[in-house]
Amino acid sequence: MDDLKNLELFDGSLPVEKITNKWYADFRLSNFGAIITFVGVVRDEDGIDGLSFDIYEPILNSWFESWQEKAKAKGAIVLMSHSKGDVLNHTSSYIAGVCSPKRRVALELIDEFVEDFKASAPIWKYDIIKGKREYALDRSTAIKGAGILF
Repeated sequence: MDDLKNLELFDGSLPVEKITNKWYADFRLSNFGAIITFVGVVRDEDGIDGLSFDIYEPILNSWFESWQEKAKAKGAIVLMSHSKGDVLNHTSSYIAGVCSPKRRVALELIDEFVEDFKASAPIWKYDIIKGKREYALDRSTAIKGAGILF
């Protein structure tokens, strides 16, 4: 299986039900005992209208492939969908999933995967305020070995 088929990028808000239902349909007959999803929803806070995202896909693909290898060593797979561009409040920009023969492996992997995503994925977040993008510096995490250019 091509690991990158398990990584999808969408313009704008994610179609949550379509994605999670597809994952269930694709993997329910694969003898996984657990299919776990995490859905991130943009919160209405600090006067923002939503968030906007830029993604550097070559590094994201490499990061995701390394996670597939970690998961494969435990008999599992990871799944991910993320938004590019603008995502308004109360809609989803991020969905992660883990399929595993055992629930404990899936529970542990989903936690590790989501936390590492927040710390390491090459995705830059902007607040949307009155129709304009403003870099969300106070809520961003620098990628190891990288800097931010202004």
